[in-house]
Amino acid sequence: MIPVDILLENGAKKRLFEKNEYIFREGKKAHFYYQIFSGEVKMNNFLENGKEFIQSFFSAPRSFGEPPLFANIRYPANAIATMDSEIFLLEKKAFLQLLTSHPLIHLKITEALATRLHYKAIMAPEISSQEPEHRILRVLDYLKKEIYKLEKPFSFKVDLTRQQIADLTGLRVETVIRATKALEKKKELKIKNRKVYR
Repeated sequence: MIPVDILLENGAKKRLFEKNEYIFREGKKAHFYYQIFSGEVKMNNFLENGKEFIQSFFSAPRSFGEPPLFANIRYPANAIATMDSEIFLLEKKAFLQLLTSHPLIHLKITEALATRLHYKAIMAPEISSQEPEHRILRVLDYLKKEIYKLEKPFSFKVDLTRQQIADLTGLRVETVIRATKALEKKKELKIKNRKVYR
């Protein structure tokens, strides 16, 4: 995303967030641009029944939480560190000035946002109507091809727990376990040492 030297030149500060620490909460105003230096962040919502719904995972050097900065709206989800994570924080005003003075960086941010919108547009009907096996493959293929840029069969080692896959697809853990076993039988997935490969 934004080169570290440019972030620092514009006043960004690097902060450590411990595992399970909130970076921001749903409903709060946006004051910073966030970019991961190390670690991982998940964006989620908690439903009325207490069940977690995971919007997405982000790892270095990706950014997250930008739409409310541009639209001047409140965060629609929480951002939580899934492990100890170092994250650059850049104040909103400085971030917008940086984009004005660096049009190529502005374009990269726009491309990243467009990719995320595309993912949400694809996944919304998938989660609401498709069979469990199909939902799981859609999420894994998006991560494999769009995030990690992998193409070869079974080159993508899925570093998600069964619970995380369930939270990403709106399924129950038991359903994910059954579906992944069925997909292995169909040679759509490989399972080695309890790890899933796509």
